[in-house]
Amino acid sequence: MNLTQMHDRLRLELLRRIQRGTLSVSLLARQTGFGQSHLSNYLHGRRQLSLDAIDRILAAQHLTAVDLLPSAQGRSEEEYGDAVPVVTQAAALFEPLIRASSVQLMLQLPASFLQSAQARAVGARRGWQRFVAVRLSAADALPMEPLLLPEAIVLIDRHYNSLLAYRPNRPNLYAVREGAHLLVRYVEYASSRLVLRPINPVSPIELIEVDSEATPNELVIGRVVLVLNEL
Repeated sequence: MNLTQMHDRLRLELLRRIQRGTLSVSLLARQTGFGQSHLSNYLHGRRQLSLDAIDRILAAQHLTAVDLLPSAQGRSEEEYGDAVPVVTQAAALFEPLIRASSVQLMLQLPASFLQSAQARAVGARRGWQRFVAVRLSAADALPMEPLLLPEAIVLIDRHYNSLLAYRPNRPNLYAVREGAHLLVRYVEYASSRLVLRPINPVSPIELIEVDSEATPNELVIGRVVLVLNEL
């Protein structure tokens, strides 16, 4: 990882924390002693930081350089080939580049499986690390039983956040963000709402309001490519 990549990955991590509400520019300014305008220019890509400034921000946010690496053990996504990181829900939702500390295990898949998946990214999603996997709790899997069972692992293509059907006449299964929680459902968009449809009759249809300044694709984390109910 060179200095430019470190700048970019630190910026993405800070923006992720701001989006989640765990950080603000004013708080970071107090923690580091830098001016808010100085930090704002950095976060908007209008300036770079010195190595000393990076060290101060890392220390203030309890991060290390290893945390900025895009995948476990400091290796790039390409070096893993067909291995996909199984990560926390928060990482799947908010981390464009998956940090080493967010990886729980690596999921090895058949050769060329990932390359066959077609992408349909909307907005800035093309800059995100593409494939991640998440393990679902019994409560998270319940609305989609029997398709999903407790402790199922779902493989998510974060470069497919379009609501267009992947295959004709077959609904896409999506991972969707509701606040800070990840939901797996069949999804439609109607009347400024995402309509989340379960298949288990005991679970209700859920609606997520889409802010007037946002698009529904921002709440779609990605298409579920594969479900593993047993390993």
